[in-house]
Amino acid sequence: MKIRAALVQTAWTGDKDSMIATHVRYIEEAAKGGAQVMCLQELFYGPYFCQVQDTKYYGYTEKIPDGPTTKLMQETARKHGIVLIVPMYEEDGPGIYYNTAAVIDADGRYLGKYRKTHIPHVNGFWEKFYFRPGNLGYPVFDTAVGKVGVYICYDRHFPEGARALGLNGAEMVFIPSATSRGLSMHLWGIEQTAHAIANGYWVGTINRVGKETEFGPNDYYGSSYFADPRGKIVAQASDKDEQLLCADLDMDLVREVRNTWQFYRDRRPDMYEPLVKP
Repeated sequence: MKIRAALVQTAWTGDKDSMIATHVRYIEEAAKGGAQVMCLQELFYGPYFCQVQDTKYYGYTEKIPDGPTTKLMQETARKHGIVLIVPMYEEDGPGIYYNTAAVIDADGRYLGKYRKTHIPHVNGFWEKFYFRPGNLGYPVFDTAVGKVGVYICYDRHFPEGARALGLNGAEMVFIPSATSRGLSMHLWGIEQTAHAIANGYWVGTINRVGKETEFGPNDYYGSSYFADPRGKIVAQASDKDEQLLCADLDMDLVREVRNTWQFYRDRRPDMYEPLVKP
């Protein structure tokens, strides 16, 4: 069985409303091209404001699923018959904020959300100022295109959550990010293909593009891609241009690869206790 999937990497337009409108257009374009599932980039309707620490950016938060953007994306998913993974800045309560992705099925039903688990706090990535660590574990969502998991940006440096998604049944994992040029460029094509290999699932990963000059000389390098369960990159976007990337994912490869490499059978959880000690 083949599933047509889409990713979109975009540049900051300068305001939230136009970012949302841009993504709605890309969703429509993807659906017209046959896409059945699509993931948007991390914090899709805003800039990556974590380069600075400023309380004004708390204003980008919304309730999930009761906020206006989730409702709009439910309508958009229903209209086009497409599964959507929608990363947003979530307000769970007064002063309680998360970096979150909502998952919406092709009929517009809200299926649930994943909250970013690992929160960095280093120069240029002051995320603990904005987000609490996720507390929902590693849910896998049973969608119209199969079992979908989500991991977000800095999470990708941690193999434990990627494995947990596989153990929870994920067949495809989407990893939206906002990462600028520098050391992470070397890791970009290694870590996420390694997750695909180690867990025998498809990975679709996104990075934004362009320069958000209000936060300094950052430069986002795009290079969004799909990797198959053997870790082969089957489609990749530009490192500088806004782009909609679509690919046909052979979901039968998940079973084929897992039957070949018996990583799940040969695990030794009885030997892994030190991994969960602080």
